Amino acid sequence: MKKMNFKVYLTNEVSKIFQVTIFLLSIWSYAMPNVLTQKDSINQKAFELRNEANKSRFKNPDSSLILLQMSYKEFLKSGDTIEAANDLLTKAHIYENRANYSNSYDAYWQALMLTDKFENSNIRSIVYHKLGRIYSYYKREEESFKYSNKALQNQKNLVKSGVSEKGALIPYYYFIASTYRELDKPNKAKIYVDSCYQIFPETKTDFPKTLVEFEHAYVLSKTNKAKRALEIMQEIYPWFEKNDKSYLVLFYKQWGDIYLDMNLLNKSEELYMKSLDISKKYSSHIGFIPLVHEKLAEMFKIKNDYKKAFEHINIAKELDKTFYDSRSKRNKSLLEIKDTYRIEKQKREQQIREQYLMQLEQEEKIGNLQRIVLIVSIISIVIIAFIYVKNLRDKHKAEKELIRKNQELENKKTQELLDLKNKELAASALQLIEKEEFLKTLKSKVRVKDEKIKVHEVNKVLRSISVSNNQNWEEFKLRFIDVNKEFYNKIFEKYPKLSQGDQKICALIKLNFSSKEMSRLLGISVESVHTSRHRIRKKMNLPRSVNLEDYINSL
Repeated sequence: MKKMNFKVYLTNEVSKIFQVTIFLLSIWSYAMPNVLTQKDSINQKAFELRNEANKSRFKNPDSSLILLQMSYKEFLKSGDTIEAANDLLTKAHIYENRANYSNSYDAYWQALMLTDKFENSNIRSIVYHKLGRIYSYYKREEESFKYSNKALQNQKNLVKSGVSEKGALIPYYYFIASTYRELDKPNKAKIYVDSCYQIFPETKTDFPKTLVEFEHAYVLSKTNKAKRALEIMQEIYPWFEKNDKSYLVLFYKQWGDIYLDMNLLNKSEELYMKSLDISKKYSSHIGFIPLVHEKLAEMFKIKNDYKKAFEHINIAKELDKTFYDSRSKRNKSLLEIKDTYRIEKQKREQQIREQYLMQLEQEEKIGNLQRIVLIVSIISIVIIAFIYVKNLRDKHKAEKELIRKNQELENKKTQELLDLKNKELAASALQLIEKEEFLKTLKSKVRVKDEKIKVHEVNKVLRSISVSNNQNWEEFKLRFIDVNKEFYNKIFEKYPKLSQGDQKICALIKLNFSSKEMSRLLGISVESVHTSRHRIRKKMNLPRSVNLEDYINSL
């Protein structure tokens, strides 16, 4: 019963500890996790804005730019600098496709500054490449290839260190090849196209091989292999039609250039016009439109249609003036001025960004500290609970041990008391024996004829002695049963056929009386005692190998 009560008590105590732990966790769930939930909510909103921006990127680029700016701010608010930088890259690419190179330039530098502290090499590679492209639009080859090579070298370092696979180099070889195409340097473009082809069989990459095939077709067209170039253009056209329709601005222009070089003017004109239509439809690659008009002017000049040639050359000049003022020697310093502005702007933004990053770091430290406090609290509760339960178990064990010892002591005292009472019974029985001997002697003497004693009075005394003797035996029996109650209960239960005489013999055996002492106490011969013992053994069905005294004492 005590054991059961302890289990209930222990269960209740553990339940209390568990409830305290749940309470602390519930406090945490309403305190610190709210910060994490808020950040997740901000990020989710930012991703939704980005998805909307990507959907409207070609149909409504102005709307897309607004959504990306909102997404960018949301990511900054949540402290996700990398995703904020990705929004800047997308904005810059949209500006670039619309020939707004000034804003594109700013956005790329902003992304570079934003991720510079985090040393995100992949984003730096993309930004370096894009800056190189913008410089190439302004015919600044030195600056262009400075950044393009930095992007390539950065990727080579990542490959060397095992961060990236070798296939990650292909896009950067391709970018440099396309830059040489725009600068109309096919021999140098061929070097980087060949580098792409060398890597393709060596590694897996997601980069589309069709883009490299496009650059390869350009190289072939400029090395007297126009027929093969046209075959490649025909083969890869379906991929661009399906996967990147905005790129068809360049594709149709390049395709038209090949036909123009072959003097297939009508086919060339058709493709140039398609290029202009795609650019207008998707608001894409607008910066290349002046080149298309230049080619159309060249084509109409060959056709001797000078009026149309003049129209297209004027359009080309106006667009070129709008997009590329800094290409002229007179305006070549524009980007240097822009750089000075950028450096000053960078300093101011860097200060603001550092303050913001310090705030984010502080919030992160507070968050980490709260997590540590929670973890330490939980561990402390677990340790305290373990110690508490262990102490309860030890206490319960000590109580059980004390109860066991008390029980043993009580059993020992009971046994000692039983032995003492049995000794008293034995002494009482011996006194009865002595008394019986004395009375026998007295009887024998009284029965001697003596005139002085009256016979009837003597007989009266002898009868009273016999009655007293029987009363003494009954009193002894009652005392024996009272002291050895369990013994008598077992005897009655197991052997109900034992007579009163048999029971007397069993009681005396229990008190370790000898046969001689039994015969004197019971007033029978020793042989009668042996006969009684033999009769008891038969009633108990004891084999010869079992000692009667040992068996009775074991009951």
